[in-house]
Amino acid sequence: MTGDADPDASPAEGDPVAESPEPDTAGALTPAELGTWLDEGRAFTLLDTRNREEIDEWRVDAPRRLEVPYMKFMSARVTGGVEDLVEGAGPFVAVCPRGEASAEVADLLADAGYEAYNLAGGMFGWARLYEATELPTDPLPDGVTVLQYRRPSSGCLAYLVLADGEAAVVDPLRAFADRYAADAADRGADLVAAVDTHVHADHVSGGRDVAVATGAEPVLPAGATERGLAFDATLLDGGERLSIGSTALEVVAAPGHTTEMLAYRVGDLLLTGDSLFVHSVARPDLEADSDHVEEFAATLHGTLTERFGAFEDDLLVAPGHYASVDEVVDGRVTARLGDLRESLGLLSLDRGAFVERVLADMPPRPANHGTIIEINVGRATADGDEAFELELGPNNCAATAD
Repeated sequence: MTGDADPDASPAEGDPVAESPEPDTAGALTPAELGTWLDEGRAFTLLDTRNREEIDEWRVDAPRRLEVPYMKFMSARVTGGVEDLVEGAGPFVAVCPRGEASAEVADLLADAGYEAYNLAGGMFGWARLYEATELPTDPLPDGVTVLQYRRPSSGCLAYLVLADGEAAVVDPLRAFADRYAADAADRGADLVAAVDTHVHADHVSGGRDVAVATGAEPVLPAGATERGLAFDATLLDGGERLSIGSTALEVVAAPGHTTEMLAYRVGDLLLTGDSLFVHSVARPDLEADSDHVEEFAATLHGTLTERFGAFEDDLLVAPGHYASVDEVVDGRVTARLGDLRESLGLLSLDRGAFVERVLADMPPRPANHGTIIEINVGRATADGDEAFELELGPNNCAATAD
């Protein structure tokens, strides 16, 4: 790609939620309100009015979904029979790319007597929702606070570790690069480190943007140099420590998803990056379309059963991604390592069976993963809008065999 990266560019410019039309007779639902409905398990039908190609690229994974193209509703407005296009009694939340067409659909349903809402800003507004929740303090050293950031549209998770007036952000997103320093300042801390657990393939890293804006040090695995890292950063290996205030994050080598993957332990909390999730394990095939995918899968097995196998059951796992609202409990995505050892059958398999299972049922690779990798190692650039568009959709960083 061409053009210089613009650290000031932000998807907040031209906010689709603010620009979304108000329905005439239906209600309006903000992305945050939709997120609350999903977290609370509220019964409703997500009515997706986009075309099939758009839906296949990315969607809101609500428990109840109905897919009816906008043009069918427009035809029904003329000929009658809106009721024939929907099932059940609602409530319905209508969705389109930017909240414009779906506002019309929501009004048609409301006029027909249904409880109906329009998702303000549509899918682009949904992509801008970014929520922060404080993790429990019991696994943490005294004086340490950890925030978990959750992007429901893609399942990306990031973390802010605060101690003694300093903070580090782990796996920041470029789309929200200004958020982390602001949240640290609200808690009386300066952002001193922007950490990537690995070279991401599903989203554009915010590490360099955070560093430019705040003076924080960009931190990557030493193995990123073998991936073609083209900018200066502090490089860490497994066994080293990253100091934040009076607290040290222990660096744990966790290869398999990528060769350079690192996890970070603070007290009895393990930030696993893209190695172990609460529903599955990492996929091993995103490192530049590696021809060594079986080898990577075997290496991942060693990480999960040997390196992580040495950790106690009470260790709290905080992953880099999640896949379903079912994994969100009290606004957080975490699990005790002992519980994962019981619930994830993959963790009890021998190496050969593990490799076979992981490789048997992987989803499609993240959209634009090759371009995103090039941006994240500094060999390509993209402005804010380009970067935002590149990463829309599910992260697909997990294997789905379990």
